[in-house]
Amino acid sequence: MTPALYRLIGAATALSVAHHVDHILRGATGWPLVGDANPFTYSLFVYPAIAVGLVLSLRGRVGPRFWSILSVGGALFVTAIHVGPVAGDAVAGIPAHYASPLAGAVAVALLVAFVGVLAGTFLYELRLTRRSCGPRGLTDAVR
Repeated sequence: MTPALYRLIGAATALSVAHHVDHILRGATGWPLVGDANPFTYSLFVYPAIAVGLVLSLRGRVGPRFWSILSVGGALFVTAIHVGPVAGDAVAGIPAHYASPLAGAVAVALLVAFVGVLAGTFLYELRLTRRSCGPRGLTDAVR
């Protein structure tokens, strides 16, 4: 774990919170706010995972490998929900939920930044994991 990794985790968490606020502002939520469980509901489980991960990281129990799995999983989940073939909340429809075109553009920019930070964090974590595995590199990191 490096200070840069903690900063990246903080940035990804802040963008996650901003994206959830965007969902609330657009009324694109699920349980516990309204209705049944849906991808919004399941995405809230990331916050306990982040909290547990931070505690375990500070205790030296988990490191970049844990965070790389969480980051790539988050990036894939968010991309599938907003861009993928089964997108239930397609990125193209987000601006229409706002009265202001600027607000819609900000929401889309936050989403793009969120996925970008998750992907960048994943690549940084892979580099840290590879470096910590020694000469055998990435093959040991994924075991």
